[in-house]
Amino acid sequence: MRHYKSFVALGDSFTEGLNDSGPDGHYRGWADRVAERLATDNPGFRYANLAVRGKLIGQIVAEQVPLAVEMAPDLVSFCAGGNDLLRPGSDPDVMAKQVARAVRDLRAGGADVLLFTGVDPRDTPVMRRLRGRFAIFYLHLRSIADLYGCRLVDQWSMQGLRDWRAWSADRLHLNEDGHRLVAARVLDVLGVPFDDWRKGWPERAVDPRARRREDAQWMREHLVPWVSRRLRGVSSGDGVLPKRPDLSPF
Repeated sequence: MRHYKSFVALGDSFTEGLNDSGPDGHYRGWADRVAERLATDNPGFRYANLAVRGKLIGQIVAEQVPLAVEMAPDLVSFCAGGNDLLRPGSDPDVMAKQVARAVRDLRAGGADVLLFTGVDPRDTPVMRRLRGRFAIFYLHLRSIADLYGCRLVDQWSMQGLRDWRAWSADRLHLNEDGHRLVAARVLDVLGVPFDDWRKGWPERAVDPRARRREDAQWMREHLVPWVSRRLRGVSSGDGVLPKRPDLSPF
């Protein structure tokens, strides 16, 4: 197990920590949880989180990656692509090339790099129609991880994340329990003792009629406003700054 002295997290809302509210009113999320655990092994541990909700791969590569390279941390996490894949006409092959360039730059500085596949979208209305596009991109990420010696966090295989109890009402962002599961998986990939990410959920009966009502409510309250923002060219990250822009003691 490598004892990391510094960690920089890059990405979008997933890495920023939506919707895992911390005690200070700011979002916490899996990356903060991982940093907390890594800091227990090193009193001088430093952490930066440059992730901003709504960001596309191109924006993350242009705005966040150069800052991370300059910071020269031991560990960098790079998770991006979800916002791109949901847009019409997105090309997972082109997206993968952008990721590969970013990974080359990050690895050139000697950092360990964490890459992430996403969750299988087959249980989500509308998104499951894009399942093939998601799968192609995640296979590219596996190849990039192999080529450049990155550590891969495979969320596709995490059955605990297929349960809606791990997600907030918008079905796009994890809740506190979901972020805790991801943090456990990340630390397992890093070889750091922590909680077991394989923990299951208690069994519960599923009412198909209630599920259909929930799907309809989700489309009304969350999907339609999201599509409306896309059509207007508005991002949830407009005007939002990184919550930890500097590599500082944690």
